Amino acid sequence: MRRAGEAAPLPVPHSSAPGAAPARGADWAVLKRLLPYLLQYKWRALAALAFMVGAKLANVGVPVLLKTLVDSMSLKPGDPAAVLVVPIGLLLGYGLLRLSTSLFTELRELVFSKATQGATRSIALQTFEHLHSLSLRFHLERQTGGMTRDIERGVRGIESLISYSLYSIVPTLVELALVLGILAVKFDVWFAWITIAALAVYIVFTVSITEWRTKFRREANEFDSAAHTRAVDSLLNYETVKYFNNEAFEARRYDESLDRYRRSRIKAQTTLSLLNTGQQLIIATSLVAMLWRATQGVVDGRMTLGDLVMINAFMIQLYIPLNFLGVLYREIKQSLTDLDKMFVLMEKEREVADKPGAAPLGLPPGQATVRFEHVTFGYEPARVILHDVSFEIPAGKTVAVVGPSGSGKSTLARLLYRFYDVQQGHIRIGGQDVRDVTQASVRQAIGIVPQDTVLFNDTVEFNIAYGRPGATRAQVEEAARSARIHAFIESTPRGYQTMVGERGLKLSGGEKQRVAIARTLLKNPPILIFDEATSALDSANERAIQAELKSAAQNKTTLLIAHRLSTVIDAHEILVMEAGRVIERGTHQQLLARGGRYAQMWALQQQSGEGEPASPARVVPA
Repeated sequence: MRRAGEAAPLPVPHSSAPGAAPARGADWAVLKRLLPYLLQYKWRALAALAFMVGAKLANVGVPVLLKTLVDSMSLKPGDPAAVLVVPIGLLLGYGLLRLSTSLFTELRELVFSKATQGATRSIALQTFEHLHSLSLRFHLERQTGGMTRDIERGVRGIESLISYSLYSIVPTLVELALVLGILAVKFDVWFAWITIAALAVYIVFTVSITEWRTKFRREANEFDSAAHTRAVDSLLNYETVKYFNNEAFEARRYDESLDRYRRSRIKAQTTLSLLNTGQQLIIATSLVAMLWRATQGVVDGRMTLGDLVMINAFMIQLYIPLNFLGVLYREIKQSLTDLDKMFVLMEKEREVADKPGAAPLGLPPGQATVRFEHVTFGYEPARVILHDVSFEIPAGKTVAVVGPSGSGKSTLARLLYRFYDVQQGHIRIGGQDVRDVTQASVRQAIGIVPQDTVLFNDTVEFNIAYGRPGATRAQVEEAARSARIHAFIESTPRGYQTMVGERGLKLSGGEKQRVAIARTLLKNPPILIFDEATSALDSANERAIQAELKSAAQNKTTLLIAHRLSTVIDAHEILVMEAGRVIERGTHQQLLARGGRYAQMWALQQQSGEGEPASPARVVPA
């Protein structure tokens, strides 16, 4: 049992954990997903391959040139030809080949860089768009820190995978083929067989150990994401941490995550050291065998000193790509693991999707009627939130919904926005079922002032203009005036360029809510939803804002969700909800005369002062 205040242990990641990359065992599936992005640049890929072959031909030509130079240097001391053979042949030939290698390599990088960056941009953008298309349920259950870390590593993995595949695998294979061909043709076949055997043992050893190590890399990624998630969550909830004096508790939780990550990284490094040692042993053994046979050939007179120099140079040149082959395979496996995580995000099914061929919502002027028809809905099958709810908001009219917390009021707004689909019944806008039209067109026709306003960490102007991107400064200011926040903005040192902070935390609750109101007024849609739109305002400013909202709702179809009954008395119809059912409906006066649940709520709020309208004398401009 943990002691009070002790951090909860971080669960060991496994493949079935939310967000964990499944061990699909099919790296080719990831490569297959990546291939279409590269085929958009096939001509650049072919040009890059041509430059790569040129670079490797020049690289292999260096040892051949050294052999020729060594063999041609059997001159007598003082021979005038030595002055011509050594300086000119060595400097010009060697320098030209080295320059060619570097030149072709840089041309390859230059030609294919557009393809690499283009594919990376396309996949990252597609992932971003797909995440925005996923349902609200996914985003409510997500861990933002871990998800962003998966995307970050996935993007890096794309660059690494493309770079290593085109710039390293194929060049290494080409160079090996050229060297093996020269050794087999020019000398006895044993040189080629020694190289092939060493290469085969090296590849089998590297692949086997790397496959074994992959699980440690995956585990390290999981712990890294978990630590990042805890850090982001703690920092986003900075004020809550301070409220409860839990800095030490959060530090312990984060340190526990970091400790698990540290242990997994040490385990990964230990296995890496084992892999590197084994690779070096194989390389050293093959080098000794090759040089022993070459030296024996020189002693027997079958080979020249130039041949020995050439074989030694070949082995030195092969040592680097052979050694890099292990690093290359490890990096590719790691990149595939990271890329797989991002593709898993892209493969998340959309809970709410447009029907094939869905048309945009058509709303002729004055026909934005909203109708709920026998709607039954639950976020989980075992917990039904709405029970056979039916009502209509005529075009240009206002319908208010009141009731205790948990009665299903805000769920109506989520369903109207089509964040979820109803299990039974229909929701129609202008006579069209929202499931038969595109989600984008439905949301374009609706504006909302939510109960919990979250702002972007940007300027006040940006947050207001977000309601209509491209709006002019004059239009933004007019919306701010209507929301009674223009005077406050102008009073700040930077005015509309004031930064609002993470989630708008630099503003008060009332200021954030007025920014949200201004944003919705700027959007100017035919349907409005006010979900406790003035809950964060004091009673003095509430009356003034209510007047602006009433003016904004003129000739618009409005769903007004409220707790304070004084804000709904002018609605054309008031629905009283309880436990997901509409238990009363009518105008303010009709419901009071009925003496039911609404009348009880009104009497209770009158006694507590919540239902008392603010006096005009108490109205204070923002």
